[in-house]
Amino acid sequence: MHRSLQIAVVALMFALPAAAQEVRPRTWANPVDVDYKYNFEQTHRGISYRTGADPVIVLHRDRYFLFQTLADGYWTSTDLLDWTYVQPDKWPFESNVAPAAVSDGERLYLMQSAFEPRPLLVSEHPETGRWDWHTRILPPVPGAVSRNEEGSLGEGGVPADKLPPGPWDPGLFIDDDGKWYLYWGSSNVYPLYGSQIDPTPPVRFIGEPTRLHVLHPDRHGWERFGQDHSGGLPDGTAINPYMEGAWMTKHGGRYYLQYGAPGTEYNAYANGTYVGSSPLGPFEYAPYNPVSYKPGGFVEGAGHGSTFQDRHGNWWNTGTPWIGHNWTFERRIAMFPGGFTPDGQMHFSSRFGDYPQRMPTAKVDDPESLFTGWFPLSYRAEAVASSTRGEFAANRATDENPRTFWVAGRNEAGQTLTLDLGGLKAVHAVQVNYADHESGVYAERPDIRTRFRILTSRDGRDWAVFADLSDSTRDRPNAYVEGERPVDARYVRYEHGEVAAANLAISDLRVFGTVDGLAPERPDLRVRRGGDQRNAMVSVTPVSGALGYNIRWGVAPDRLFQTYQVYFDDLRDMGDQLEVRALNVGVDYWFAVEAFSPSGVSPLSRTVRVPAR
Repeated sequence: MHRSLQIAVVALMFALPAAAQEVRPRTWANPVDVDYKYNFEQTHRGISYRTGADPVIVLHRDRYFLFQTLADGYWTSTDLLDWTYVQPDKWPFESNVAPAAVSDGERLYLMQSAFEPRPLLVSEHPETGRWDWHTRILPPVPGAVSRNEEGSLGEGGVPADKLPPGPWDPGLFIDDDGKWYLYWGSSNVYPLYGSQIDPTPPVRFIGEPTRLHVLHPDRHGWERFGQDHSGGLPDGTAINPYMEGAWMTKHGGRYYLQYGAPGTEYNAYANGTYVGSSPLGPFEYAPYNPVSYKPGGFVEGAGHGSTFQDRHGNWWNTGTPWIGHNWTFERRIAMFPGGFTPDGQMHFSSRFGDYPQRMPTAKVDDPESLFTGWFPLSYRAEAVASSTRGEFAANRATDENPRTFWVAGRNEAGQTLTLDLGGLKAVHAVQVNYADHESGVYAERPDIRTRFRILTSRDGRDWAVFADLSDSTRDRPNAYVEGERPVDARYVRYEHGEVAAANLAISDLRVFGTVDGLAPERPDLRVRRGGDQRNAMVSVTPVSGALGYNIRWGVAPDRLFQTYQVYFDDLRDMGDQLEVRALNVGVDYWFAVEAFSPSGVSPLSRTVRVPAR
């Protein structure tokens, strides 16, 4: 062979595999896979649980930083997939709650929630854990009473010319002109507040704080407290809804003042926005609210978080899903992709929002295109455990409910939980969601780590390793593992290695994949808006082979940005109808439904206009 031809052939041999085996985008699934920390607040009640809430993600110097409530530290990542916990050298003694964080491009600033002046921290390279004092103490909020004063005022609250103690649940914003603004508030009585501030140490407020808005649950159905916006507790006790988690985003010359409502408990927690032409308003309520909403599925709740752009320009909203089994404020963290329509409507997608998603490596025009098409093959799968404690049976780990769980008879290496998927199916990923059942852990320790293996089999006799975390050095309460390639399997087995908790408990062993076959047929629906415009009853005509349905709605036929996911059997138990209680009075809506199964997603039903009356 001529030497020049030989060189060309060799070059082609090396070039072709790279082109033919293009690396596929990695995937992830909510809840976000970080080492959620054990909470200390209920130590003396003997209640042990991990928790995460009120997430703030900031892109700073080409790295992402995740701050949340009661973590005694934070996480950093270069890709929004692999998160490393950072133990800082300076941290609020009380432990940080609902922090504010903002980057000016050179420095990252961090502020805790407080009822009286506290420090403002700053770091150029927070991935190192090194922080300095931007100011050792922030100025008092002008006109705010002290916490002791508020406690002496009784049910009447603070006088009209005063503010409650704060700033609690702060949000920091730096405008394009370099001016700084602080927003705050967490109450079912008081509004959100905002003020321009001078960031030059020791920092000062510029003028009097501006009173912004309060909730209007009489007009905004999604602002009603309780499960599915019931308006109160399960026993019927009425509760005024809470507004909190202020966050500011500027886009297209508009200012989007976001807030969480109606409360972190139950499935209804969501994010909404008011829109204005200046940082302190005036603001108008967005009729398309809420902007981030997830009332159904394994992950329920999307409120109190942050909005950020990744390095590719894609928009994300973070939020706080609710578990609430051990304690009311037992929670996790979720992210939802989204963006803005050409005319400025903010929206984030929870459609298949707790199933695996591709992490974008470039700008994505359609956030819903990130869905992998992998479905929970594990739902209602037959489950067999090596041992079981009491009534905590193995089938509790396949019901897509984070508040039910399997507990092993003994917490020891070698315990197994085996699922029968009912036939050969393509397994792409597995998520192991641990539960804290009488865990007995109330503080972080070096030995808190999660170790296990995932095995697959075609026949239940010969097993192959799908994922091996036997040498894991960190805790992974919601461990998500993607296979190097899809595996055809009928059986999937969790093989236990180690957890720090007193008991081995798994709320759901979620197996994601696909099945060859036809997608469900197109379903149909009827929608009846009640005399109360905040509610609509959606009746779905069931279709054969459906695993579940996405009931979708929005303020235009091509903007069905809201989703309520419900499984086939749950909807059947409700008489094939679901009441949506998240509508705004005076707003026309369009509804549609789609069915899904591991074989795919049906065509969307006809779109039904549901006008305001």
